[in-house]
Amino acid sequence: MTRRDDEFAEYFSARFDFARRIAFALCGNWNEAEELAQNAFVKIYAHWRRVRSETADAYLRTVLTRTFLDTKRRGRAREEPTESPPDRPVVQDTGAIEDRPALLAALQKVPPRQRAVIVLRFIQDLSVEQVADVLGCTTGTVKSQTSRGLQALRQAYGPGDGNTPALHPATRAGC
Repeated sequence: MTRRDDEFAEYFSARFDFARRIAFALCGNWNEAEELAQNAFVKIYAHWRRVRSETADAYLRTVLTRTFLDTKRRGRAREEPTESPPDRPVVQDTGAIEDRPALLAALQKVPPRQRAVIVLRFIQDLSVEQVADVLGCTTGTVKSQTSRGLQALRQAYGPGDGNTPALHPATRAGC
């Protein structure tokens, strides 16, 4: 094995679960998430010589998000989200949303590009400018997609009768 292969193998081992979790947030299905993550790493390997270690995660996030959007553009059949993800980390209850399955199901009802923006902004905690860079669009597009995506998420999440759990404070502000 060459040094390049060793570096890539180390990066793959360290970051595959990170990529798979982003993919799951995007698609809502662990099988599809694993396939998306694998495809992203195949694409990254082809360009590994040009990838700098300090920007590798940003490049991975970009390739993964664009791979997801490409599969949706090609009309791939939407699969239903799985009930519970395997190997979920233990999360301390710090006021987290108790109705996670309902929120994940609602997220899958949001159109793919808007879902990608929501995942990058609120799950990956990227700035508007960083999301624009990942998606190859303007900051204005990110802002409008965020607004529309949050509106679609609110509609899919509950009827607005006050009995559904509240969304994260940032989502209520329409950031």
